[in-house]
Amino acid sequence: MDLNQKILAAILAAFFLIALIRVFQTPLRLALKLLANTLLGFLALWVVNLTAGVTGITLGLNLLNALVIGILGLPGFVLLLLTQWVL
Repeated sequence: MDLNQKILAAILAAFFLIALIRVFQTPLRLALKLLANTLLGFLALWVVNLTAGVTGITLGLNLLNALVIGILGLPGFVLLLLTQWVL
C-alpha cells in the first residue's frame, strides 16, 4: 500500500467516524443525561441516608432507587417513600 492509498484510507475513516458520531449524537446525549440524573439520584439517596438518624427516613442505596429518583425527580422520591410505607 503506497502513501496515497494510506491517506485516502485515513480520510475515509475520518468521514466514517464523523458520520457515525452524527448518527448516534442524540442517543448518546440521552444516555449521558440519564447517567447524570442517576448519579444525582445516588447523591440524593446518600444524603437521605445520612440524615436518617434525624428524620427517620431510610431508603436503600441501589441502582433501581437511583434510577427512579433520577428519572422522576421529587415525585420519584415520594413514590419510593410511599412504596416503603405500604410494604
